[in-house]
Amino acid sequence: MAEALVLEGKGKLSLRDVSLQQSVGPYDVRVAIRTVGICGSDVHYYTHGKIGPFVVQEPMVLGHEAAGVVLETGSEVRNLTVGDRVCMEPGIPDATSRASKLGIYNVDPSVKFWATPPVHGCLTPEVIHPAAFTYRIPDNMSFAEGAMVEPFAIGIQSALRARIQPGDVGLVIGAGPIGMMTALAALAGGCAKVFIADLAQPKLDIIGAYDGVGTINIRQSSAAQAIAAATGGWGADVVFECSGAAAAVLGLPALARPGGTVVLVGMPVEPVPMDIVGLQAKELRIETVFRYANVYDRAIELIASGKVDLKPLISETFAFKDSVAAFERAAEARDTDVKIQIEMPAD
Repeated sequence: MAEALVLEGKGKLSLRDVSLQQSVGPYDVRVAIRTVGICGSDVHYYTHGKIGPFVVQEPMVLGHEAAGVVLETGSEVRNLTVGDRVCMEPGIPDATSRASKLGIYNVDPSVKFWATPPVHGCLTPEVIHPAAFTYRIPDNMSFAEGAMVEPFAIGIQSALRARIQPGDVGLVIGAGPIGMMTALAALAGGCAKVFIADLAQPKLDIIGAYDGVGTINIRQSSAAQAIAAATGGWGADVVFECSGAAAAVLGLPALARPGGTVVLVGMPVEPVPMDIVGLQAKELRIETVFRYANVYDRAIELIASGKVDLKPLISETFAFKDSVAAFERAAEARDTDVKIQIEMPAD
């Protein structure tokens, strides 16, 4: 038994003991959790009890953005040792699946992803995880930064899907955590300038403090007008749609340059319409993103190098004993908040 933050059902959380995996297999490691970030999906399960076809039907431990310390290694583990500081990739695919063999294990239908019903997450003092999806983080990275690798990996995946060319101008729609991560990843990936559009000025102020980022408050000017003014009427080379808003998806053709690229990152709650003819008239290339694959090491290297500083995006840190309050704060969706984290007590 282990204490954990448990989603008992829609709108109900508790800190209590649960029965979780105890034994370390030959290719596993046991990790003492130090920091866990609260993701929008965690909050959505808390407030709505489901995300699309994934429905919480029985109590589930939340959390999937985590960093910690290796306590024990399996007999066949060679890449990690006790005491290593690590972060964990939360999706465990089937190594024998066709998707895994193609290198696209993120879309493996049989993937087991932390805190996706019915799989338990990591908001508990210790977890057992495959060593193959556990990554050493360097000493100059904090556990808080290690827990940011997971959301930043989505940004890296988005930048890779975009096939950015050096000097490209990017545009991100939506300044939530993933939109901000995508903007920073696009800059690291070669964009000369990335604009980010949102309704919330406090969020724009946070991301706008980074070099190379321009902001667009769409309460004051439409994204289409602003990007046209910034590019001499040409449009953005790459547009990342990170809001999931129907109106934003419908308006994508007006934002990208002829022959440009649109990357769909945000996930709408319900099906949304698209302007197919508008996309065709510019021969826009459409890419989609679902989680990430084979990018965790890249994300860690960028953070560790100092080229991407995610520390300003950590808005508040709560103690594990205050996990319920942390989720209540995250559910408020304050304009001044980007990432809320939970810190475990160090033994």
